[in-house]
Amino acid sequence: MSRDPVHTVHGAPVGTPGAVTLVDAHHHLWDLRRNRYPWLQDHPEPNFFLGDYDALKHDYLPDDYRRDAARHDVIATVHCEAEWTRDDQVGETAWLTRVHAEHGFPNAIVAHAWFHTPNAQEVLERQTAFPLVRGIRSKPVTAASPDAMTPGAPGTMQDPRWLEGFARLERHGLSWDLRVPYWHLREAAEVATAFPRVPIVLNHTGFPWDRSDAGLAAWRVAMEAIARCPNVHLKVSEFGLKDRPWAFESNRRIVRDAIAIFGIGRCMFASNFPVAGLRVDFDTLVSSVSRMLEDVDAADRHRFFVANAVAFYRLDPALAGVGAPVSTSTGREAAARR
Repeated sequence: MSRDPVHTVHGAPVGTPGAVTLVDAHHHLWDLRRNRYPWLQDHPEPNFFLGDYDALKHDYLPDDYRRDAARHDVIATVHCEAEWTRDDQVGETAWLTRVHAEHGFPNAIVAHAWFHTPNAQEVLERQTAFPLVRGIRSKPVTAASPDAMTPGAPGTMQDPRWLEGFARLERHGLSWDLRVPYWHLREAAEVATAFPRVPIVLNHTGFPWDRSDAGLAAWRVAMEAIARCPNVHLKVSEFGLKDRPWAFESNRRIVRDAIAIFGIGRCMFASNFPVAGLRVDFDTLVSSVSRMLEDVDAADRHRFFVANAVAFYRLDPALAGVGAPVSTSTGREAAARR
């Protein structure tokens, strides 16, 4: 029996002229009128990595995402937890499930659950009851700079209670979205090595904030350390900087280096919208990343923009073939048929 054709989040068939077909492996939605997000409402984050973020303090709902993504064929999305109030960690998942029922996306949810709190097991079990939940993003305690690190402190990746909670991911078949500055990647590699059956995906290209030669060298060394763990994948996303505009050549260097370190088979595109919209519009972001990979063969581009995210987040397998290049037979195969 034939399947219905795949449509984009706009409800249109794939094939928009000039569009990149993609799965967006990381975006956010929020409804500030009905739900509570302290960082967007009455408890501003003083050290936000992009500086002033007042422009984000408005509702961002499916129609807003559709408008931003209008020039591209987004066939599925993954919603990553958006700092919903932590005294109701499951509330965001329930809301997103209703959003999916009404709008058809997001198609997977990365929910939140603390690993080191007394109710960690209960919250994790409640999150896994929702069919769209594929993984957890639980940010460990991190330092503002490499010289301020306090290994072993409560909530860090060396905290025994944190590690006890982390171990539950494997039992529930969940992945972990890892979001830390690059100077914590060696610690994260120790976690990945200790739990080789937990799929992990590093968010936002490891945050290469320091674009000096020395800073990039340190970022590369840290990325190489975590890339040696085969269970760790990479979201090629969020190249924005606090004190600079979005720049193609600088960001191209980041994208190419990151993919070279991890291999394109473990990399996936992610928009981080609407947050990335503080520095770049959706079309410029997608079109620029596509240009950065213009010399990559079609099959690998398809893995990067579609198939890798489908596999990692266990989306509908049929999506992996959408937009895939038509394979050609080798001479040997053709001869065998003659």
